[in-house]
Amino acid sequence: MKADVILPTLDIKQAQSVRCMVDQAHEVVMVCHVSPDGDAIGSTLAMYHVLRLMGKRPWVVTPDMPPRSLGFLSGVHDIVVASQKPWRAEELVGRADLIICLDFNAMMRLDKISGIVASSPARKLLIDHHLYPEGFADLTISHPEASSTCYLLYNVLVAAGMSDMIGRDAAECIFTGMMTDTGGFTYNSNDPGLYTVTADLLRRGVDKDKLYKLVFDTAGESRLRICGYAIYRKMIIFAEHQASVISLTKSELDEFEYAKGDTESLVNKPLAMPGVTYSVFLRQDDDNFVKVSARSKGHFPVNKLCELYFGGGGHENAAGGEFYGTLDEAMCRLVEAMPGFDKYLPENPEK
Repeated sequence: MKADVILPTLDIKQAQSVRCMVDQAHEVVMVCHVSPDGDAIGSTLAMYHVLRLMGKRPWVVTPDMPPRSLGFLSGVHDIVVASQKPWRAEELVGRADLIICLDFNAMMRLDKISGIVASSPARKLLIDHHLYPEGFADLTISHPEASSTCYLLYNVLVAAGMSDMIGRDAAECIFTGMMTDTGGFTYNSNDPGLYTVTADLLRRGVDKDKLYKLVFDTAGESRLRICGYAIYRKMIIFAEHQASVISLTKSELDEFEYAKGDTESLVNKPLAMPGVTYSVFLRQDDDNFVKVSARSKGHFPVNKLCELYFGGGGHENAAGGEFYGTLDEAMCRLVEAMPGFDKYLPENPEK
């Protein structure tokens, strides 16, 4: 099937080096960041399917559980979750001759598997769209202007002459990552190339409407209840800063039998309110760890907020980070940071 490279900034020779690395490898492991989202799981599984068609022996190893909401993706049940099977993850990484790192820019983002990946003698390939990639890989393909790693990966595969290996399963994974990292093509999505790639993925068998429904319009009882509770009881509006903050404690998550993915897209909900320019969600995963997600409208840089105060980053309208400490301490840090970002607020927000 004919396809063209859409990302104009892509170095074609660099992308073609990917084909050389893959051709020379047999045992290949894909890894992604802790608390994987749709782009992380989509890109690793897409590469998994491509490599299988090429006759390789690929594996996906994640630091922890993928979101339950992505359970429909082909290959997701073959993922080796290091938090559940650390011995298996160590075995696979140890015997790999190529490790493909997708959707993260720093080794620390691999959490507890960072050590075994860093110490592996295998060649390493990094394909990512986050700012400031560390120099741990033998080949780094970094394009922060790409809206998702899946969008970047599609272009790399095409430029590397591997387009024919993007079958329906890989296409669905790529589309899912593109869709989730743009909030259903509602932010970071003004690149016409996104829709050119989408058209090609549709020709490869992707059912866009079905995938959208599975990702955004399908929810179990616990997910509906926890999101309803979070908005009704836990949402705080800081009108003077045009901000909304939702926080959930570990005990609240346990009460609603929280599973990975149940709060997916919750951070986007407050942006529906006129006058709210940015939204932050603080999720306490344990007593001393808080996951931070942030979204915004217009040109408010939540990536700067996450980078400066929560050791993370991302894109102008969609970013995330982490906080090692209590939920109250994370909230205090956020509230103290707000006045410094008032300069980015629009003078006349929506009313």
